[in-house]
Amino acid sequence: MNSTTLFIIIISILIISFIIDKVLNTLNEKYFDKKIPEELSDIYDQKEYEKSQEYKKTSAKFSKITSFLTTLLTLVFFLIDGFKFLDIYARTFTNNSILIALIFFGIIILGSTFLSIPVSYYNTFVIEEKFGFNKSSKKIFWIDKIKGLFISMILGGGILALVIWFYQLTGSNFWIYSWGLVTIFSLFMNMFYAKLIVPIFNKQSPLEEGELKSAIEMYAQKVGFTINNIFIIDGSKRSTKANAYFSGFGSQKRITLYDTLINDLETDEIVAVLAHEVGHYKRKHIIFNLISSVLLTGLTLYILSLFINSPILSEALGVSRPSFHIGLIAFSILYSPISEFTGLFMNYMSRKFEYQADNFAKDTFEGKDLVTSLKKLSKNSLSNLTPHPAFVFAYYSHPTLLNRIKNLES
Repeated sequence: MNSTTLFIIIISILIISFIIDKVLNTLNEKYFDKKIPEELSDIYDQKEYEKSQEYKKTSAKFSKITSFLTTLLTLVFFLIDGFKFLDIYARTFTNNSILIALIFFGIIILGSTFLSIPVSYYNTFVIEEKFGFNKSSKKIFWIDKIKGLFISMILGGGILALVIWFYQLTGSNFWIYSWGLVTIFSLFMNMFYAKLIVPIFNKQSPLEEGELKSAIEMYAQKVGFTINNIFIIDGSKRSTKANAYFSGFGSQKRITLYDTLINDLETDEIVAVLAHEVGHYKRKHIIFNLISSVLLTGLTLYILSLFINSPILSEALGVSRPSFHIGLIAFSILYSPISEFTGLFMNYMSRKFEYQADNFAKDTFEGKDLVTSLKKLSKNSLSNLTPHPAFVFAYYSHPTLLNRIKNLES
């Protein structure tokens, strides 16, 4: 295989991926006006249903436009040898390969951030604002973007620098050391993300004594779940949408409730949601996901090590001088079909785990409270109640609301 053939394959993958995505989205859009199942008929009244329909169609139209423009810009960048000129520019600053790679990817991150900001801004302050979801101010929006950019560059840049350093020291065996690095980083972030990263963006405060805390502690004691850290996060300063999540292990595990969740749900409904989250912990789903992620990362790095030394990867992007960072770009595109299949498997397992967590909540608390909480949360977020099965299979990490309710009421 020569570099021209490989370049054609890369472009083909980008185009085919775009087409598949558009086909699935089109199928899903055709289901927007499908009649709501009887089991979900109490979620919306006529006015709310019309609002949810408008929200779905507006979001879908905007997503279609941005997806097309993103793909078009990506293809143009490939066709005009954008990576070649970017590589040449990065080399004007230094001869150090690690610094060259950091400059190279730094420019890409800055460029993609610059292009994505108008999209994010419009989505937040036009679409989300129109439908009553947005609570963020422009000041918060820009501060979040700056913070996110710095965190991405510091953490991403640090890991990339170490991976290239491993490559320089050990050659094709770099994947073993890189795998160890990513594994340690993943474990560390799982343990301390809520303590180190979340406070940069949100304020967290311990749940105060009262009816809700007593109900949560009583349930936790009943199922033998030790929990000393229950926090409220100020999600309402950005959006009206609600959430809750579990993080950490051992003494570092904590439950985080969005203040919007507390405002939207009754005490028993909140406990039911938490019972679902505890179900994930009790059924070892968090461990499975972590181990799966580590194994998939190891597989990806191993396959990368087999090809990264090949000059054809760099030549396919028009760069005559082979380098790790150019090879990484080409490999990431070529590997994407494999990652799509692994993504389908992980989504399948995730949907299966959601049923198991729902069953745990039903068996140890009240299924009807979880049903009413799911309905309220879907209503408040104007969720799509009639997604196309193919779209669900490809993209959903959770079962549809209808299937979850059928399972809980069975």
